[in-house]
Amino acid sequence: MPPLPKRKYPKSRQGKRRSHIHLNPITTTECPQCHTPRLPHHVCPTCGFYKDRKAIDVGAPSLNQ
Repeated sequence: MPPLPKRKYPKSRQGKRRSHIHLNPITTTECPQCHTPRLPHHVCPTCGFYKDRKAIDVGAPSLNQ
């Protein structure tokens, strides 16, 4: 039979052990063209601009469908 703890561990100790297990919120930046939130280093899904130039046509149909 394996050894068992003599006393119950407090919940604060359990929380300290699991302090690195959490979800981080998604980081977003504001698009300089249309001012909607977008992922950093990605093309804006609303206006299609990336680094002050038009990267994609948002209104055009996609060929990947």
